[in-house]
Amino acid sequence: MRVILMAAGYGGRISDFTNKPKSLLEVNGQSILRHTVEMLRKYGIEVCVVVGYKKEMIQKELEDLPVTFVENPFYRITNSIASLWLARNYLKYDDDIILGNADVFYREETLELLLHTPKSKKNAVLLSDRTRTHVGDYFFACDKDDTIKKYGKELAEKERTCEYVGIGIVRKTFLPIFLKQLETLVDQGEYHLWWENVLYSLNEQYPIHSHDVEGRMWGEVDTVIDYQNILKKESATKCHK
Repeated sequence: MRVILMAAGYGGRISDFTNKPKSLLEVNGQSILRHTVEMLRKYGIEVCVVVGYKKEMIQKELEDLPVTFVENPFYRITNSIASLWLARNYLKYDDDIILGNADVFYREETLELLLHTPKSKKNAVLLSDRTRTHVGDYFFACDKDDTIKKYGKELAEKERTCEYVGIGIVRKTFLPIFLKQLETLVDQGEYHLWWENVLYSLNEQYPIHSHDVEGRMWGEVDTVIDYQNILKKESATKCHK
């Protein structure tokens, strides 16, 4: 299995707080990105990281690990759909592929959950958290079968069923359709979109599912508060143990 991690972004909402890519912020004495890559490699998963902003720092952080790097030199004027397009040769059809944002912190139990999502949730699955509907960054409205019906940062609170975690899996049988749509959107000049928009744009014809993390700890670093919350949760976990 393979994974493509999007690590090219500038991270404008936290850039005044740190002089390095937000995926290199440390949790438990280790950068979020290195923690993720080491965890994925432990499961035998091949890793591709798309870099851009301060790419040398990320490459140095992972220089001793078997990682493939792809550069998005247009990271300041594009979003992650361009990063994924630049890494499209990595979207091979011989296995499912994990796609994720490199600034998400999660543990092995969450990776295990992702790897064992029900095959009945075909096409693609995006991890979500049903405990977070009041405050968060990006939300889904799902039906009783966990099919994503609506999505967005501004989704009305009464419609929200979960918050998006920032990582998902695309089934190998769906990859040809996914790749074709990725290329179509880029050909149309939709460089401002996120990689997830490829899935959203297919959702009416090919249902895309969410899957609840079932109380597992996770956090995506978009702001200083996000980062502080991760540190607090990890500190509380250590104290509990």
